[in-house]
Amino acid sequence: MNNATGLKKRAEKVFLLLTKEFGDPDCPLHFATIEQLAVAVILSAQCTDARVNLVTPALFAKFPDMESLAKAKITDIEKLIFSTGFYHNKAKNLSALAKILVKEYGGKIPKDFALLPTLPGIGRKTANVIMAEGFGEAPGVTVDTHVKRVSNRLGFTTSTNPVIVERHLMEIFQRKKWRTLPLLLILHGRKTCIARRPQCETCVLLKICPTGQEVTGFKAGMDAVFA
Repeated sequence: MNNATGLKKRAEKVFLLLTKEFGDPDCPLHFATIEQLAVAVILSAQCTDARVNLVTPALFAKFPDMESLAKAKITDIEKLIFSTGFYHNKAKNLSALAKILVKEYGGKIPKDFALLPTLPGIGRKTANVIMAEGFGEAPGVTVDTHVKRVSNRLGFTTSTNPVIVERHLMEIFQRKKWRTLPLLLILHGRKTCIARRPQCETCVLLKICPTGQEVTGFKAGMDAVFA
């Protein structure tokens, strides 16, 4: 079994086992429109989804669309998003994004993956989430700290660069799995494959995880697992 084939077989098994554990997960962020999704993802930078979900109800109640957000004072936005951290920069990005969307796109997020990262506050990660959860398409794989960490431990990549990690995952996993994959890896990273204290002994992926086997001394033999 060559390395590429082995990685793809491991990828299939990982996806199967995590799907059995977590099902088909929904986006953890709460939103009613694609524009609200974009706002929520921008706020989620260096902040937990749970915290964002506590903040957005009041934010969306006062500024439900891009038109109202574009007219808002930055200081008013800051007050509502303060607890998400980095609120000065986030408020500026939200205001700038809203103004551009109102002026150039009718107040709507454009369905253009190449264009999205050129808008204020939207990088490739945010663009991936918007396309996958807002438009139901996944042109790439969303990579956050959990996805990057778990992917490294599973031997899917050795890079810490999110762009390179994404490329490696896109090469290994089937395109139809790109939307669900990061959600599964994030859930696994939060529950079991924790940054400082991974629960390798009880991990459902132990038999196919090179890092887990190294940590625990477990010897499964990768070829035997896929036989």
